[in-house]
Amino acid sequence: MARQIISVPDAPQSPLFAQGVRSGSHVWISGMTGMDAASGRMAGPTVQDQVEQALTNCERVLAAAGGSRDDIVEVGVLLVDPDDFAGLNEAYAAHFPHDPPARYVARLGPEPPGVLVSIRMTAVLS
Repeated sequence: MARQIISVPDAPQSPLFAQGVRSGSHVWISGMTGMDAASGRMAGPTVQDQVEQALTNCERVLAAAGGSRDDIVEVGVLLVDPDDFAGLNEAYAAHFPHDPPARYVARLGPEPPGVLVSIRMTAVLS
């Protein structure tokens, strides 16, 4: 099956990776930080601010691939500081109040300045 590169202007971009890749009904979304692509700045100083923006960034890429929140089957979260776990859960629960997808959380090895979280997703389009 051919792969389709998904790219949107309103989510963080890099020449080193695709924002998303679709192959058949599957969509893989690269790790997104809590950066607001319009301003080029992090969405805020708290993990809650950055989690919400990172999830929004992922969903913008997913929408460009033809998907929606209901298609998300798995979310991977990398936290810079494990002490931010409670804040992550607070923002995540607000974003996925019912029937959340599968999830894993691990520690992000590098500590890019200002970045508190990176979130990636996998979706299966219906």
